Amino acid sequence: MMKQVMYKWAKKTFIDLRADKEHIWRFANSENHHAMGVVTTWFFCGVLKEDEAYALNFKHDEGTNSGAFFRWTDLENPVQTGIEIQIFDTHGNEPAMTHCSGALYDCLAPIRNTCKPAGKWNTMVLTADGSNVTVVMNDELTIQADLSQWTEAGKNPDGSPNKFQRSFCEIMEPGHIGLQDHGGHIWFKDLELTLL
Repeated sequence: MMKQVMYKWAKKTFIDLRADKEHIWRFANSENHHAMGVVTTWFFCGVLKEDEAYALNFKHDEGTNSGAFFRWTDLENPVQTGIEIQIFDTHGNEPAMTHCSGALYDCLAPIRNTCKPAGKWNTMVLTADGSNVTVVMNDELTIQADLSQWTEAGKNPDGSPNKFQRSFCEIMEPGHIGLQDHGGHIWFKDLELTLL
């Protein structure tokens, strides 16, 4: 059951973890920010939570690769210590794959590919409640996963490989929430975090 919206993210909430390399993330106003670049960069909200719903709107250019992270515990190693919901320019791609927009990255393909074409705004609501993770993209359920089923590092429940050194069943502790730029242009707006 949702309690209340605790945070509306603004510029002061974020830290650009690669700002020393080049100024990649830019804020259009107090609620929106825009990322561009060709190297992986990260923004994180310095709020540690375990169970939350996190909502955002995003749009991307052609070929853009990005992601929304949660339960990210080591700021130096987001990929191996957090969980990513893929944001990728995959409109019209079928079948949906584990690197498709809306996927539990490298672990579970979305139920359907609901990503809109480049330049169009998408909505995403990610809910992490204990071991249960759901993602609703553009008002359609894309992920319904029980992380307790990921019991072996480097392997998904169906036996297919993934690149993670920890099994997802171990990633239940509170962690940071983050946004990734991994090449191309990505825009985010209206980010909200709700505690469960």
